[in-house]
Amino acid sequence: MKSLKNIDIEIASEKHLKYIDDINNAIEIASKQRGTGIAKRSFEYLSEKIKGGKAIIALGDDKFAGFCYIESWEGKKFVANSGLIVTEEYRGIGLAKEIKKKAFNLSRERYPNSKIFGLTTGLAVMKINHELGYRPVTFSELTDDDMFWEGCKSCVNQDILLRTGRTKCLCTGMLYNPEWEKPTYKNGNGIRKRSLLENIQKLNPVSSKKRRSFFSFKKK
Repeated sequence: MKSLKNIDIEIASEKHLKYIDDINNAIEIASKQRGTGIAKRSFEYLSEKIKGGKAIIALGDDKFAGFCYIESWEGKKFVANSGLIVTEEYRGIGLAKEIKKKAFNLSRERYPNSKIFGLTTGLAVMKINHELGYRPVTFSELTDDDMFWEGCKSCVNQDILLRTGRTKCLCTGMLYNPEWEKPTYKNGNGIRKRSLLENIQKLNPVSSKKRRSFFSFKKK
């Protein structure tokens, strides 16, 4: 039984270029197994992502186990975590979740103000995205950058996307917006972020006397 303890998950670098063919082969196999689309990328494209520190790779005993990369669109307004793949040998142990989390954190680190989005047909990926704070959205809320949608040309379902004018497909669009974590309000000094306590009080206002009683009780 494979275990996460024996798998290295890291930001890919030039030493991992030798795994690109394995990555694309895994994507092609998974696409056929699901009967749905997973867009392949050229060797050059994946090489660029790996060299630029914009990819996550998982290795078990120096054997390719999983991969994901990030790409920015519309002047870094949007960032996509794409190409998530785990080889069949390493499925069922939570590896996809760990790779996705690392790609998400890398995206937040490199593009802290960008909206992060993805397209997926997999229920498991949808659940992982939900845990990370993504929400299902219509395609109109995603990037309108033509270069991003060009990447769907290698997908078996591209005809659906074209017939619907890029408004829907078999994939579900999911989006994370960093602004969702920044509740704000206006005061005399401008706009500032509310504290956790302030947000709780706004949702469930109580008198100052009751608040003091509550916190006094908690300290005992």
